[in-house]
Amino acid sequence: MDLLLGRVADADPALEMAATTALLRRVADGGVDSALRVFRPTPMVAFGRRDANRPGFPAAAQACREAGFTPVVRASGGRAVACTSSTIVLDHVQHDPTSPGGMEARFQDFGAMLADVLADFGIDARVGEVPGEYCAGAHSVNAGGTVKLIGTAQRMVRHAWLFSSVVIFDDAARLRPLLADVYAALELPFDPASVGAVATEAPRTTLDVLEQAFIGAYDDRFGLVESRPDEALLAAARALVPDHVGP
Repeated sequence: MDLLLGRVADADPALEMAATTALLRRVADGGVDSALRVFRPTPMVAFGRRDANRPGFPAAAQACREAGFTPVVRASGGRAVACTSSTIVLDHVQHDPTSPGGMEARFQDFGAMLADVLADFGIDARVGEVPGEYCAGAHSVNAGGTVKLIGTAQRMVRHAWLFSSVVIFDDAARLRPLLADVYAALELPFDPASVGAVATEAPRTTLDVLEQAFIGAYDDRFGLVESRPDEALLAAARALVPDHVGP
């Protein structure tokens, strides 16, 4: 499996979203069998396609900008997720002739793997929805059943799928009021108390160590070979940027 580390653009979250979409298309076409993108985004709020169709989407996007976050539309499903550079995004794309099948099995499988990584840091990591959480889902990873630490989402296309995980390492205090404004604008339920961070649950770890732990878990299962985005992938991503820009 190819391992693509780091951002493709220092200050363009829409291009980051587009890069994953371009990678998914390449994998679907058989150009690459599988890949794992690991990056720490600049401050952004990644909205789902359903969010973009809600009447409150422009107001939610404006709330993001006023807080210093860039609104973007992501490739995977789910609702709005806020990130800072203390967030780790794990985008796993896989060629699969059975796609779009297998969604539930992947949620269970990768949710358990992510929880196991957190458990190694002494966190009471569980798979399941926390009441009032952002981007609510039965396969979120939480701490003690009280605060969400990792959100997972998928996108399936013919012959390939994307499994995206967003790990909140720190900055929960910064994310809570922003998400409250965003979800209020979208008229969706949300409880700020549900937002957690790995740094709170495991204060002795670091962002670098945590990132390497997730990479190690993938390496153990799939074998990783470090790679870099090539110019063809970046060109394809640039062409897709308009699909991922907020209003």
